[in-house]
This record gives sequence, structure tokens and C-alpha cells, in this order.
Amino acid sequence: MTITTESPAWASAPVTSAEMIDLAPEIYRQRLVVEGLVDRPIERHEIVEYLSQLSRVLDMITVLEPVTHESDLYGWAGWIHWETSGAHFYAWDRPRLFFSVDMYTCKWFSNEMAVEFTRDFFNARQVVSRAF
Repeated sequence: MTITTESPAWASAPVTSAEMIDLAPEIYRQRLVVEGLVDRPIERHEIVEYLSQLSRVLDMITVLEPVTHESDLYGWAGWIHWETSGAHFYAWDRPRLFFSVDMYTCKWFSNEMAVEFTRDFFNARQVVSRAF
């Protein structure tokens, strides 16, 4: 088996939402990415509590309680399964104290509430977000 570290040709040309055809317009999908800078490492128990509370804030039904994993290279990751999809959470300890949350659902939720809750929960000094 040959292993390569080169990116495939198609990877160099990202597809933007304007170029992406909606293959299932009858299925509602909502995505939100929230990223932030914090002043201290985020710990496992905080990820579990955050994902659990986020479920309540966004009125999602939890199917599987949060699952977490710690990477020796980067930091913590977590995921929660909702009836209508779920959310992934990543927390880096290095090269900087940073987090990224990816929410994907087939049910409407308030982007503003999700961003505000995330910022406040982690007491983030800076937060950015993108809905698509």
C-alpha cells in the first residue's frame, strides 16, 4: 500500500456555497461554525457540560450523551448526537488556546443564541461564527 501526503487536485479548489448544488432541497439543513480564543485550556468536563447545555439552549433532543477524546498532539474533542443530527467540539491547547464548534441539524435553531451561549460559557475573549 502506498501512502501519500499530497492533497488530491480537487482539494486545492474549495467549493463555496454559491457553487454547491442543493441535492436534497426538501430536507432542511442548518450549519453553524463558532470559533473562539480563550485564556486557559478547556477541560473534558467543560466540553461535556457545554454540549449538554447547548442541547437545552437550542431545544435539541439528545440521543447520545457527549463523547470526548483527548489528543496528545492537540487537545480535546467532543461530540453529541441529537435526534436531528449533532455537534462537534474541538479545543486546542497548542499552538494556541482555541476552540471550534460545528453544529449541524435538520431542525431550525437560533444562530445568535448558539453564538452568545458559546461565548459566555467559555468566557471567550474573541468569537467568530459562520452560518451556512
